[in-house]
Amino acid sequence: MAIRRNGVALKGNIETNHNLPASYKSRNNLLRTTLDLYANVMHCQTLPGVRTRHRNIDIMIIRENTEGEYSSLEHENVPGVVECLKIITRTKSLRIADYAFRMAREKGRHRITAVHKANIMKLADGLFLECCKEVASGYPEITFDSMIVDNATMQLVSRPQQFDVMVMPNLYGNVVSNVCAGLVGGPGLVPGANYGDNYAMFETGTRNTGKSIANHNTANPTAMLLASCLLLDHLGLNAYASMIRRAILSTVTETRLHTADLGGQGSTSEVVQSIRNAIQSTGPLTLSN
Repeated sequence: MAIRRNGVALKGNIETNHNLPASYKSRNNLLRTTLDLYANVMHCQTLPGVRTRHRNIDIMIIRENTEGEYSSLEHENVPGVVECLKIITRTKSLRIADYAFRMAREKGRHRITAVHKANIMKLADGLFLECCKEVASGYPEITFDSMIVDNATMQLVSRPQQFDVMVMPNLYGNVVSNVCAGLVGGPGLVPGANYGDNYAMFETGTRNTGKSIANHNTANPTAMLLASCLLLDHLGLNAYASMIRRAILSTVTETRLHTADLGGQGSTSEVVQSIRNAIQSTGPLTLSN
């Protein structure tokens, strides 16, 4: 597999048809579990030039990527009764909590909120919350708190500025990341990254397929282009990543050439060309400049 050989991948979204037999496994999920890409990371922040209901949002979302409700363990006990298993393990909960705290320390973040439903799922989410508290004790400089998932979603849409870093199990991460993407402008703006100990995969943050606008030249390319910048950063090609990122943000915030999802009339190709022009205006594409 190319990802195993190269260690990295830039991935488009793969649709999973829910009408297929239960034996069919999501290709997205298989990639994450097979390569043990246990940490899904998404950075949601408001951008100048993009109209949103809330301003000054800057949230890092850390989602456990390999277990929980996405374990694909379900069966029909008797006709009309289906059992779906949610798997939460101490090992993987400690691992994602430690990743979140290490990342927060490296990036100078000050607060981590664990999102859970331990009031109802006392064993499963209780274990996840217990592991987060255990890891938090080793990072005294970072404030730790927790919030029940339903309250967290309400708080996000009413006062998102209160959040800094959020860590959570798989399914809650899917919901919260989509909510946060919507808060800052939608799925066309936010990139995502999936990290493991040996591999890394980069994609749009919300994993929407955009099937309804395929071949219309109206999709917002920003999220995928920013995902490519994350890949370049991961490879240590920071100068190239910064150059492309500056051109993307210049087009979005200064030129304000927006696709339809942001209320504009620009096409995908026009946005890409504007970004290319911004890159070319900086001079030769060499790291020496």
